[in-house]
Amino acid sequence: MTAQDFRHLALACPQAIEASHMGHPDFRVGGKIFATLGYPDEQWGVVKLTARDQLLFMAIDPDVFVPAKGAWGRQGSTQIRLRTARRAWVRKALDAAWRGVAPRRAVAASSRR
Repeated sequence: MTAQDFRHLALACPQAIEASHMGHPDFRVGGKIFATLGYPDEQWGVVKLTARDQLLFMAIDPDVFVPAKGAWGRQGSTQIRLRTARRAWVRKALDAAWRGVAPRRAVAASSRR
């Protein structure tokens, strides 16, 4: 998976937009960040998961899904090693991150699709 692939998957989430935070592209819904690209470098993406979801994805592929360092990681921020990531799992992680911050109306509308 490439950074561009990650970007396309993130922007495929309903109402997602690309912005920038601390010099890195980020992806938001309803003004809230659910994913970031290029942290700590261009080989990584980051998703904002619940602690439970973070554990699930780490169990699926611990070489790809890695908790971010420090408090961010303990709160569910999860780095994704793009080079070896499987597209289907990244899509699922992005969806989980999007659902965690999206407005209720957006989540309800996406469930009806």
